[in-house]
Amino acid sequence: MTKRKRRIFSAEFKFETVIEALRGEKSAAQLCRERDISENLLSRWKQEFVERGAEIFEKPDKQRDGAEKRIVQLEQLVGRQTLEIEILKKAGSLLGSDWNGNER
Repeated sequence: MTKRKRRIFSAEFKFETVIEALRGEKSAAQLCRERDISENLLSRWKQEFVERGAEIFEKPDKQRDGAEKRIVQLEQLVGRQTLEIEILKKAGSLLGSDWNGNER
């Protein structure tokens, strides 16, 4: 018994298949035969579509707010690290060694 290689389907293929299944013009079995997929796979795609469909209608502001918060966090992190580097450079010069730890 040969094992079938796992195929990768594009998002567009999945979307078109789910939409066609939801239209109900063809049975799930017929659609799966035509597209050479299993009925279990079609069921998973439909379930994921229904669960995540609300994301399509989310306001872009919510998504942007999350990204902006992350940017602020990263900018703060960069600022702290820059400050730490400056402190380490000054401490190194006071102790008589350069940045690489070599004696002067």
